[in-house]
Amino acid sequence: MKFKNLNPDNLAIIDSFLVSLVYVIAYLTVSFLWFDFRFLPLLISAPVVFIINYLIIEYSFRTFIYKRIKLIYKVIGEKTKDVSEQHDSKNLFDDVEEVVFKWSETKNKEIEELKKMAAYRREFLGNVSHELKTPIFNIQGYVSTLLDGGLEDDKVNRKFLKKTNRSVDRLIRIVTDLEQISKLESGELKLNLETFDLYKLVEEVADFMELKAEKGGAKILITPENRSEFYVYADRESIKEVLINLIDNAVKYGDRHNNKVTIGLYDMDEKVVVEVADNGPGIPQEYLPRVFERFFRTDKARSRKKGGTGLGLAIVKHIIEAHNQTVTVKSDVGKGTTFSFTIEKRK
Repeated sequence: MKFKNLNPDNLAIIDSFLVSLVYVIAYLTVSFLWFDFRFLPLLISAPVVFIINYLIIEYSFRTFIYKRIKLIYKVIGEKTKDVSEQHDSKNLFDDVEEVVFKWSETKNKEIEELKKMAAYRREFLGNVSHELKTPIFNIQGYVSTLLDGGLEDDKVNRKFLKKTNRSVDRLIRIVTDLEQISKLESGELKLNLETFDLYKLVEEVADFMELKAEKGGAKILITPENRSEFYVYADRESIKEVLINLIDNAVKYGDRHNNKVTIGLYDMDEKVVVEVADNGPGIPQEYLPRVFERFFRTDKARSRKKGGTGLGLAIVKHIIEAHNQTVTVKSDVGKGTTFSFTIEKRK
């Protein structure tokens, strides 16, 4: 019998046997030392001593150990169990050890997650304050210039008012995007699911983005080139926003001289896969896991010059996940970046 597998019953039996053995040895020792064998018949009481000891020890184990085990279950929040029913199990202590080990692992994971969330929260607050600080300081500077006499100067007032207006618009976009993400995360933003032709929506968004693409020296292509029907079941306005954000990113960060933005639609039986690809400089592999984080930019200085709030891809991720679908990104430095997401086909 391995000692690590002993349960309270085993321990009670062993202890009772040892006590009984001591009882017998003591009687024999006294009898032989004093040459008085009148009490030898009392040795027949050894089994009785064994049984009495067993009952006392087993009861003590049950009241002491099992109460402690129940307390352990209670402390770690495990579902209440009547552990006394397991006193015949050889694996009782192993079971308790396993439960405590799993609880410890869970708590360690929770602590690690809390540390990550704390670090993420600090970084997020720093990013938010930085993003808001720039337009606010700009507005402050423009207004101060106007109040210091620029308002009366026709060459200055309109110019600075336009700059102030652009900064206000940027503030509004940041706040609006943050509000939308908050609603998506909390589930407040309800999806209006409907059946629609995805190819038609892609054409609509491509036409809407065409002027901006031309200004950025980009050309938008849709594949397949022949008009096809891809009926899906989703929130049309939300998917439209996803497409606008992805195409806008592709236009802004594509090749500066010969930028081609390709939108591909692929029928995958139960789903439709949408890909938005550019032929730009690409994203280094170490940054790919973070591209959907709020305010994350691989090149912050260049990104701010391009405009945007830094929240577009975070919104894309939340919208797609709200549809119980997936969005991914792959990129090769010097060759371009491709964003892909899935949509449920019409049932």
